[in-house]
Amino acid sequence: MQTFTWLFLAALCAGALLQFWLLRRQYRTVALHRDQVPEAFAQQVTAAEHQKAADYSLAKVRLAGWELAIGLALVLAWTLGGGLDALQNWWLRGAYPAIPTGVGLVLSFFVVSSLLNLPLSVWHTFVTEARFGFNRATPMRFLLDQVLGLLLGLGLGGLLAWAFLWLMDQAGAAWWLAAWAVWVLFTLTIAWAYPVLIAPIFNRFTPLAEGELRHRVQELLERCGFCSRGIFVMDGSRRSGHGNAYFSGFGRSKRIVFFDTLIDLLSIDELEAVLAHELGHFRLRHVGKRLLGMAALSLAGLALLGWLMQQSWFYSGLGVTQPSDAAALLLFLIAAPIFSVFLEPIATHLSRRHEYQADAYAVAQTGGQSLIRALVKLYTDNANTLTPDPLYSAFHDSHPPAPLRIAYISSKMAPTAESETSP
Repeated sequence: MQTFTWLFLAALCAGALLQFWLLRRQYRTVALHRDQVPEAFAQQVTAAEHQKAADYSLAKVRLAGWELAIGLALVLAWTLGGGLDALQNWWLRGAYPAIPTGVGLVLSFFVVSSLLNLPLSVWHTFVTEARFGFNRATPMRFLLDQVLGLLLGLGLGGLLAWAFLWLMDQAGAAWWLAAWAVWVLFTLTIAWAYPVLIAPIFNRFTPLAEGELRHRVQELLERCGFCSRGIFVMDGSRRSGHGNAYFSGFGRSKRIVFFDTLIDLLSIDELEAVLAHELGHFRLRHVGKRLLGMAALSLAGLALLGWLMQQSWFYSGLGVTQPSDAAALLLFLIAAPIFSVFLEPIATHLSRRHEYQADAYAVAQTGGQSLIRALVKLYTDNANTLTPDPLYSAFHDSHPPAPLRIAYISSKMAPTAESETSP
């Protein structure tokens, strides 16, 4: 085997061993603390709720183990097992022009991958989520979501693949720079279009009704200097019992969205605190910073792809006998996560820093007690474990674990409390 093949296999095995080790740590830690509510939460979380969260976390760990094993098998099947090479040869037998052939290869790869991953999605929704009372989707709704998602992905992905392959063929050695500009434009367009064109395909959004909640939200928006096209309630309960809130879009397409499940769960004070946290991301420019970070990473990735696609060992080392632009693009998408798995804690750390900053902003706007109560309710209602393994969490959890997050919020409340009691 070639040197690059050995390097690929070494990274694949090292990453797999790391991920399985982290899953084992998570399983043991959660199971060890299953029967004891952490002291800091003893007054807010019952033993039954804590045990449910532990059992839910253990079930997700077991499923993640299967997902990891199947994912590794698929990576090997697509690359060294010859799957991608066979799929490309099938398209080449049609003797179509190069770009339509490449687009067909890319789209068929994602269709086959989606079908192969479908059983795990079914198990997650109708076994794991249903067992713990979270799934509310019917089989028909699930199937419709899958079909709509696939059609949308094929439409948007087909346009993007066509643009990339045309540039790879026509724009010369610096094609990757032009492709990066297309990618940035595509990303911004999706960010603009998602709240007004894409999300309504899957969910119903109704304006928040007049009343105290709407009045409080509008006052908060004015204090934070946030202008949006509306405040909406999303029918998340049609699919899941999990609650959430978010804002999406940019410019005049910005929308604030509450899940209906969240409105049923939290008080008005708590909803205001959760929204203040989300607005903190806006005021602190976290969304823009993340977009800039993604743009920088995509530029580096496309530059690397521009070099790799000129190396014959890149194709042969990953099981492809016929070099092509589409094959290079797919091989890069398959291999990049294998080598980048060790960088996940960096992304997690940056995300957590933003969450802490947004929490501090929410405390300044609404006080900390309402935010703490809201978070405890959310952790409990969503059955999020209060005792994750620290190393596993550092790799997988973009939000800080509940004990760390609530301790941080409490620390931000302390100066205010002292100032109020000082003469």
